[in-house]
Amino acid sequence: MNTTIKQAIKFVLVGALNTLVDLGVLNLLIFTSGISTGFAYSAFKGVSFTVAVINSYFLNKFWTFKGQGGATARKEFTQFFIVSFVGFGINVGVASLVVNIIGPQLGIGDKLWANVGAICATFAAMTWNFLGYKFIVFKHAEPSSIQKI
Repeated sequence: MNTTIKQAIKFVLVGALNTLVDLGVLNLLIFTSGISTGFAYSAFKGVSFTVAVINSYFLNKFWTFKGQGGATARKEFTQFFIVSFVGFGINVGVASLVVNIIGPQLGIGDKLWANVGAICATFAAMTWNFLGYKFIVFKHAEPSSIQKI
């Protein structure tokens, strides 16, 4: 199996875990506040995405792409932050569009619809993040150093 396919599989696994982290934090904020729409929802989505991105950095750096250490780490983290910031905009923007503009469909309640919006956002941002991490952030990772699945 070639390196890109292995990385894509690992990225999907990391992404699945990050989605659980994202949804867990989002639902904790919704549950504790009772708020699932409007500006507060968008803020909650921003917080939950940020927590998931921090987790994503470490898992993708050390497992998926085996990024560099040392002096390269600062540049790598800066690039990761920039790619993730664009992903953040895509993620929060799509989630807010689905929840606040389109609104609940098919008789689905606000709280469940908030999760539908979050899942749609995850898929929208996932493609950007994979391409950005692979070709911008961790482009110098050596294929021979990548661990087997």
